[in-house]
Amino acid sequence: MLKLPSFPGLRQIKPISLARFNLLLAIWLGLVLNFDFYQKIHQLTPYTNLKAGALLAATVLVVIGLYNLVLQWLNWKWNAKILASVLIILGGFSAYFVNSLGVVITPDQIQNMLQTDAREVRDLWSIRLVIWTLVFVIFPLCIVWMLNIQPASFGRQLLHKSLSSLLSAVLILGLLFCFYVDYAAIFREHRDLKGMISPQNSIASTVSYYKKKAPKANLPLIPYGEDAHLLQQAQIQKQPKLMVLVVGETARAESFALNGYARNTNPELSKLPIINFNQVSSCGTATAVSVPCMFSGMTRQNYNEQLASHREGLLDIAQRAGYQVTWIDNNSGCKGACDRVQKYQIPAQLKQRWCDAGGECFDEILVDSLKDYLAHLDKNNSKPQLIVLHQMGSHGPAYFKRSKAPYQPFQPTCNTNAIQGCSTEELKNSYDNSIVYTDHVLAEIIETLKQQTQYQTGFWYLSDHGESTGEHGLYLHGAPYSMAPTQQTHIPMLMWFSDTWQQYNVRQLNCLKTQTGQARSHDHLFPSLLSMLDIKTQVIEAKNDMLAQCSSSLKNRA
Repeated sequence: MLKLPSFPGLRQIKPISLARFNLLLAIWLGLVLNFDFYQKIHQLTPYTNLKAGALLAATVLVVIGLYNLVLQWLNWKWNAKILASVLIILGGFSAYFVNSLGVVITPDQIQNMLQTDAREVRDLWSIRLVIWTLVFVIFPLCIVWMLNIQPASFGRQLLHKSLSSLLSAVLILGLLFCFYVDYAAIFREHRDLKGMISPQNSIASTVSYYKKKAPKANLPLIPYGEDAHLLQQAQIQKQPKLMVLVVGETARAESFALNGYARNTNPELSKLPIINFNQVSSCGTATAVSVPCMFSGMTRQNYNEQLASHREGLLDIAQRAGYQVTWIDNNSGCKGACDRVQKYQIPAQLKQRWCDAGGECFDEILVDSLKDYLAHLDKNNSKPQLIVLHQMGSHGPAYFKRSKAPYQPFQPTCNTNAIQGCSTEELKNSYDNSIVYTDHVLAEIIETLKQQTQYQTGFWYLSDHGESTGEHGLYLHGAPYSMAPTQQTHIPMLMWFSDTWQQYNVRQLNCLKTQTGQARSHDHLFPSLLSMLDIKTQVIEAKNDMLAQCSSSLKNRA
């Protein structure tokens, strides 16, 4: 019979009481996993020296005390190790993103996680994450299952739990009383700090997501813009309109040379007659929020995710008015914005040319897909076209995958997805190279549209949100909007129009050119694009319609 090896040292570990087990778990969860949270508290405290240290120590004890208080009544001998394991796993992984990448865990981040795909998950794995998992997940799990909990009667357990809970409550209330003014000032201005405390951030955000944000099943589709129709002037023009809307990914305005960035990240677009808008902000800081928001017809302040999930949006209205609407995707989907319009299926030969074995494709696949789609249009087809291209763009953390060798002028680069381990220069170079590649892709799309003689062609590019690359200790995106840095909310936006479009729409172009330095946002996309496409509907709000900003003649078209 096979005999398992014995470890005499492990037999010397004495059984511990359930109350002590819960306290040790509270210390692990409250102290070990939350260094970045405590560092943030230390930065926000107005004190120095001894008083700052006292506030920091009090914060540590309050968090440990809260965990201990909760655990005493959740953990019993029959479920203690199972619940401890769940908390260690949740806390370990959420702490990695908070402590290593500066990510705040919110309901939006839970939404991003649930809507991600396999290739995005692969981009997050790194040697650093593996080491973190071994130290902060596997190691404590082994300890938990090695420990023996002393058997005790229910009455004795209840007594120990009550005493431990009482001591925790007294400690928490006493410290909160002593430092109430300091905590009130800090958390009143920084309410999202709780998203840095693991593992409660994951638990609370998940509950909040399913309570407030998760799409409800079987909700009826609400029609919107049912009166949409093409204006008469559009119907009598010899050439129909063809608009290509490019939804960028993770591009920030401050990394565009067109917006004053010192590096030449726009070598091709800078040579084209584009209209560049340099003061544009996003609806959200993550794709799962920004993409449905920008197509919904709601402003950022009034955006309702539940309503947007089952109400018609911009693409439905354009389709109703007579446009052929087509979505071409090189990202993780349209987040519901294109559910009822045509989705172009990228041919296998294009995937072979532009994609790797894992299915990750360079954005030039969008250029070739656009060419293929246009080549197959009926030459006698006079139906106007709205084509949406959804980029992979500068999606992180694997920025080194977002550009090709000819478009990597900035060296050395960060050739790993563990970006927090790269130097500032390497990370900046990799991200900027992805912008250079995006510049090339956009220029190629414009060149493709130049060749079209069947249509008057237009082009509109804007990113879904920006990106942090280490500024203020933050990486990636998805920070709560109220505390998000400009790197995550200030986005690039630009337009280009063919000679034929300009000939038929002189006032449109002149109007747009006067607004390049004015504050604009995703709020302007829905009404402005519909107006640009000569679509009339009562759901267009003039205050956000860029074409209604110039003259009454544009406001009162019939």
